[in-house]
Amino acid sequence: MVAPAALRVGVVGAGRVGSVLGAALQHAGHELVGVSAVSEASRARAAIFLAEVPVLTPLEVAKRSELLLLAVPDDVLPGLVQGLGADLPAMVAHVSGRYGLAVLTGVETPLALHPVYPFTGGPADLTGVSFGVTAHDLELADALVRDMGGVPVHVDEQLRPLWHAALAHGANHLVTLVASAADLLRAAGADDPGAVLRPLLTAALDAALDRGDAALTGPVMRGDAGTVRAHLEVLPEETRDAYLALARLTAERAGTTDAMTGVLQ
Repeated sequence: MVAPAALRVGVVGAGRVGSVLGAALQHAGHELVGVSAVSEASRARAAIFLAEVPVLTPLEVAKRSELLLLAVPDDVLPGLVQGLGADLPAMVAHVSGRYGLAVLTGVETPLALHPVYPFTGGPADLTGVSFGVTAHDLELADALVRDMGGVPVHVDEQLRPLWHAALAHGANHLVTLVASAADLLRAAGADDPGAVLRPLLTAALDAALDRGDAALTGPVMRGDAGTVRAHLEVLPEETRDAYLALARLTAERAGTTDAMTGVLQ
C-alpha cells in the first residue's frame, strides 16, 4: 500500500464507480466501514464487490469514516454535501469530473479524484488508469490513487469542466459515432458491422493517439467535395447533421475548408 496508513473509508453510492473504487481501496489495505446503496442494482453491486461491508444510510457512513468517498451523479453531489454538513469527516473525496474542490466547502481535506474509465457495472482493473486529481494535499491524493492502481494527473480547479468535457467528447461521443456507423453498415447490407469496423477503427484510434491530425484520411482530408456531397445525399437526416458538424471540424483541422466550400455549408 502506498498511503502512509490504512484509513477507515466509507462509500456513499454503490454504483458502477463507487463499488469498484471501494473494493480497490479495501484491497489496498484500507478498512471499509460502510457503504450506502439505495437502488436494487446498487445493493446487488454492494453484495458482490463489498460483501462484508455494512449497508448504511449516507449519514451513518459519514459518521463512521475517516475518509468519505462520494460516488454519486454530478447533479446530486452539491445537495448531498450540503445535507451531510457538519457530519462530514475531515477527509472527503468525490469522483466527479465536472467538480473540483469548491463543491466540498467546509471540508478540511477535500479531494477530487476522477477515474478515466468506462465503468459498466462489472469488475474493473484500474491498473494504469488515469485519475484527474485536484487537491490541496496532493501527496495524500496521489497516494490514494496509486493505492487503487491508478495514475494521478493533476488538474487545476478552474480547468475541471474542460477536463471532463474532453473526456466526454472523446469517449461518449465515440460510442455514439461507432453505433451510428454500425447502423448505417447494417442498412447497407453488412451482417456483422463490428467485424467490418473493428480493424478500421482500431487502426484509426491508434494512429490518432500516436500522430494526431497527421492520421487523418478520407474525402474531407483530400478535399474530395464530390464524395462528401454523395454521402450527404444518402445519409438519414438525424445522421446528416452530425456528419456535417464533424466534417466541418475535420476540414478545419486538415486545412481543406476552401476545397469543401459549398458542400459543408
